Amino acid sequence: MAGSVNILGRRRWRFFRHDAGRAAGPPPWFYVLLYISALGLGQWSMAALHVTIMWPANAVLLAALLQLPRGEARGVLIGCVLLNLASNLVRGDPLLFVVTNAALNLLQVAAATLLVRRLCGAALDMRRPKRLLRFALSAAVAVALSTVLAGLLVMAVGGLPLEVLNFRLHHLFDMELLAMMIVTPALLLVARRHRFRGDAVASQRECFVLTVLVLAAALWAFGQTTAPILFIVFPPLILLAFRLSPPWTAGALMAISVIAVGATLLGRGPILLTRLGDDPALASLPVVMRQMNVLHLFLLSVVATVLPITTLSTERRRLVERLRARSETALAALQRAETADAAKSRFLAMMSHEMRTPLTGVTGYADLLSRHPELNAEGRRQVEAVRLCGEAMLRLIEDLLEVANGGGEVVSKPVEVRALVDEAVAPTREWASIRGLDFVVDYGPGGDGAALTDGRRLRQILHHLASNAVKFTGRGGVRIQIERRDDRLRFEVHDTGCGMTKEILAGIFSLFEQGDASTRRAHEGAGVGLALTKAHVDRLGGVVSVESTLAMGTTFTVEIPAPAVESEAVGETAPLEDRRMRVLIVDDHPSNRDLMRIMLEAADCETAEAENGREAVEAVQAGAFDLVLMDVRMPVMDGVAATRAIRALDGPASEIAVLAVTAEAMPEDVARCLNAGMDAHLAKPITQAKLYAAMDRAMDAAEHRVDDVRAA
Repeated sequence: MAGSVNILGRRRWRFFRHDAGRAAGPPPWFYVLLYISALGLGQWSMAALHVTIMWPANAVLLAALLQLPRGEARGVLIGCVLLNLASNLVRGDPLLFVVTNAALNLLQVAAATLLVRRLCGAALDMRRPKRLLRFALSAAVAVALSTVLAGLLVMAVGGLPLEVLNFRLHHLFDMELLAMMIVTPALLLVARRHRFRGDAVASQRECFVLTVLVLAAALWAFGQTTAPILFIVFPPLILLAFRLSPPWTAGALMAISVIAVGATLLGRGPILLTRLGDDPALASLPVVMRQMNVLHLFLLSVVATVLPITTLSTERRRLVERLRARSETALAALQRAETADAAKSRFLAMMSHEMRTPLTGVTGYADLLSRHPELNAEGRRQVEAVRLCGEAMLRLIEDLLEVANGGGEVVSKPVEVRALVDEAVAPTREWASIRGLDFVVDYGPGGDGAALTDGRRLRQILHHLASNAVKFTGRGGVRIQIERRDDRLRFEVHDTGCGMTKEILAGIFSLFEQGDASTRRAHEGAGVGLALTKAHVDRLGGVVSVESTLAMGTTFTVEIPAPAVESEAVGETAPLEDRRMRVLIVDDHPSNRDLMRIMLEAADCETAEAENGREAVEAVQAGAFDLVLMDVRMPVMDGVAATRAIRALDGPASEIAVLAVTAEAMPEDVARCLNAGMDAHLAKPITQAKLYAAMDRAMDAAEHRVDDVRAA
């Protein structure tokens, strides 16, 4: 709180309100009028019953000091003290009582002001249950202090028996504390009613009805002359406390107090009907003073019941509103995140498709040219350079998309370790051969059998480690050792390259981290491969470690859970080159159709072409094909819809094998193709070897699919 904290960070004892506080509540003259009314109530009470029922003057002055700025508060304080002295003189009190009474009242208000500011804070927010409790504690301490001092003064003067003095002090404490607990919170709540806008859950009509019910119950309870029924006030008052805001509840509490005190002063109500037992020690006291205990107990019960209810209800509504607001904020943030994630997914899918499509022509035609028999050595070298650059570009695109997409879920299936390793390191083995490096793969016991793991992730792990080893090796070679240790596979990739320092090793698995990021670095790369390797190993539940010595080489060690399984028996099939197949090529890009036609003619396949899915369905209906190479993203009808339409045909045409050859290469794209009825998926760009292998997979999958359907 500004202005209430010293240099040590502790709150000060402050008497007057901070000048920077917001002005709230009525003007000073209003408090003076209330104070005069409170003094008049005391005079009336003494004249009518020879006893003070309640002393709200100190409560009014306390509210004024808590609300008004420093200058106005000083003026009200001085004026009220003078009015108190004048009231005592008019009543005809002895001079000693006139002075001591005003001094004790001033001490009580000063002590309460200091304690309330210290414990309740500058905001004086009485809608908080804790602050209301602290206010009650502060008021009780201040009233107890003035009561004890008054008792000590009476004992010093003498003249009252101990039992009578004890009862009078008890009466003094009750009436002054009740006034502070009723009047001051009510004035504070009404003065700061702007804080409670929207806190009430009742309509204006309900507010009017509840207020009328409370006033009617109070008037009936204190207007009776036969039976002391007080509890009738509680039901409508408690309902009002639950449904309305604290200022309304405080106003109702003030109204009940006025009705109760007024009826008692007029000689009506259940208080004066109370019958007391004989007590010789208190025989000198007026009977009505002893009856006041009933009124004080009633008002204390009302205060102790209603104020906590209204503050707790308001706090609950405030917390519910805050929870609702935070829930709306969280839902909005979640919606924005989902929208952003969907946009990212669409962007990744689009970029994957748009970048793979031109790479299909680059790598595909480079692969075809590299096999051309009339190409001389220089031409072959140039074509090979184009092919290698295209493959490097494809690997970088796949790595970046893998990082952005999060890798997808782990899918464990039986894989042949030797075949998977050969496929993973094939490009690197070729690169090592071009650079004149040795490249050796050793299999230990159990290392080359079948294992249960995620083949896609393991393939990328080995590819990145082998590629990284060859990239940083200038002479010597790379050795990959594979062995089984119980249910885990262990891979060691050792190179004789440049090695790494401890500083480089510390960030080797960080994304986009490079050992040499300067403009003079000798090695290419985006710093993605090893980060992806670590991510894949973690998702597989394995561990990866690295040991390196500068100028002597590096060894990466990977261990992943991969239980051994029995290898699936593979029947002998005729080579693709020995088959006479009719293949339908479906693609909206002429260059892609031309590329696949050349590759298929090299395998002695008959080909036909279609530009979109509708033409593909019509072609399948009209002619007998063994296989359809289906693109996915096409005009008129896409490949997914075309495949569903083919599967819905009658006769053998519905059983034709369909291979997705597409730039839609995200994991969800593969699943979408297979769910539509395609038999296999081949991501662009393609080579002859990849195309032939994918065609074999599609034909085998289609054969199993047809057998399963006929068996069912």
